Amino acid sequence: MSDAPSKQLSVESGAVQAQPGKYLTFAVAGESYGVPVLAVREIIRLCPITPVATMPPHVRGVINLRGRVIPLVDLRVRFGLPAAEDHDRTCIIVAQVAAAAGGRRAYAVVVDGVEEVIGFTADDLVPAPDFGGAVDIRFITGMARRSSGVTTLVDLDAVAAADRLPEPAA
Repeated sequence: MSDAPSKQLSVESGAVQAQPGKYLTFAVAGESYGVPVLAVREIIRLCPITPVATMPPHVRGVINLRGRVIPLVDLRVRFGLPAAEDHDRTCIIVAQVAAAAGGRRAYAVVVDGVEEVIGFTADDLVPAPDFGGAVDIRFITGMARRSSGVTTLVDLDAVAAADRLPEPAA
């Protein structure tokens, strides 16, 4: 059996549900979040960021990573949290997400710091709570219970897909 979490669609809701496996956990605004470790390609220190005109506030711009130009999103701002100054633990997680044209593409997110790689069992995982429709949970695949609290599991494919522009009408 693989340690890799896989995505599963819930027939009732259409939402992606977290699966047991290994996750990279990281901090954003003092809270713990996680993404499947196999989606992560690398973790790098902050590097020069090239702003791109007319981008929404959560898109910081692009980075040049060994000749590849990769979009960079600030997860704090994307999640509706106040922006913060970068510090010595601020880093970039480079992941692979679903591309609009099929396949996978590189996508980078700025986080306040990386915590650890941890394995979550099925007993650790619970669905995202029902906030009564007042909270947008489309980026949350579930919650993982830990001795130190709760880690919110994030679907980076959904985060990246939300930034796509609608196809122009023919």
